Amino acid sequence: MTATSTPKKTTKVASASKKDAVSKLRLRVQAYEYKLLDVSVKQIMDTAMRYDVEVQGPIPLPTEIKKYTVNRSTFIFKNAREQFEMRIHKRIIDIINPTAKVVEALSSLSLPSGVSIDVKSV
Repeated sequence: MTATSTPKKTTKVASASKKDAVSKLRLRVQAYEYKLLDVSVKQIMDTAMRYDVEVQGPIPLPTEIKKYTVNRSTFIFKNAREQFEMRIHKRIIDIINPTAKVVEALSSLSLPSGVSIDVKSV
């Protein structure tokens, strides 16, 4: 028996997917108050829709809860404690194939204080 090797077939599907690669702009919006967050997200969505860009979201992420326990008294009463918590609400918005005008409009957007935005291109 002789071993014959068959030539490997190359597919053009892989090269076609690289040409059709979609660029995304991922906005991660965070705030302590959910009402402020919703107003900010609506403002971002309106800005993106004004330039006729495809938008996915807003996608709500789980609320991050940070809890702190503090003694009420400084000396004797060890069992008397107070608990405080901070809730951080988060949303993700994906803008598909953003143009330069959209990026400029989003960067010049004035949002209320207490709302933070992380922008990442995916």
